[in-house]
Amino acid sequence: MTDTTNVLTGWFPQAVVFDCDGTLMDTESHWQDARNQVFRDFGIHPAPGFAERAKGVHYIDCGRLMAQEADKPKLAAEMTDSLLRHFTVQVAEDPVTMPGAADFVRRLSGSLPLAVASNCPLSVVESSLDRAGLLGHFEHVVVPSEEGPAGVGGEHVRPKPWPDVYATAARLCGAASEQALAVEDSMTGIESALRAGLRVVGVGPRPRPEDAARADLWVPALNAPDLSAWVESWPADGARE
Repeated sequence: MTDTTNVLTGWFPQAVVFDCDGTLMDTESHWQDARNQVFRDFGIHPAPGFAERAKGVHYIDCGRLMAQEADKPKLAAEMTDSLLRHFTVQVAEDPVTMPGAADFVRRLSGSLPLAVASNCPLSVVESSLDRAGLLGHFEHVVVPSEEGPAGVGGEHVRPKPWPDVYATAARLCGAASEQALAVEDSMTGIESALRAGLRVVGVGPRPRPEDAARADLWVPALNAPDLSAWVESWPADGARE
């Protein structure tokens, strides 16, 4: 095992909260295609590195960012609507899970509470997980409030990188934040989880060292040997403190 894995040795979560896009569902390519289509629709050429800047960002903030970088801030709402429309069509046509994600979720299901914390609209998250056969494994799906104070439990839930979605998901699972584990692929999501007080497993291509170090463990996929070995060390169901 790596030195990073050793950070988690002897610690076991009371709940696991997953990001959706890029962690459970292979939708980052859909978002990228949708962003590119919006840029084409509006006759705009994105600046270099835009895809990385937009990764993990709430779709409303992404639409605003697209408009700002195009120097057309008045088009933010229109570009946001177009972005979500293109993405929804693509994800409905091609609901693909990330490598190892389905098996990992099924492995944990029933042994401790599982939840999803996403920046996507609730309907998109639930429909994509349902089409992949995973929705029934999660006790809660937490997304940002669209507007006003009518969030989960009547509270306003702000998007990542604010801590709200992870803090709310851990609470709904009955776990203190420091007893919950977040599984994330983006630095925006990792920032959200850390601000909420969760431990973090980062998944996907390894980022630059200073970013990877923000996670307690970084694995290339959810079927990685390091992650599997750590999960095998968890107490049996009912043996958790």
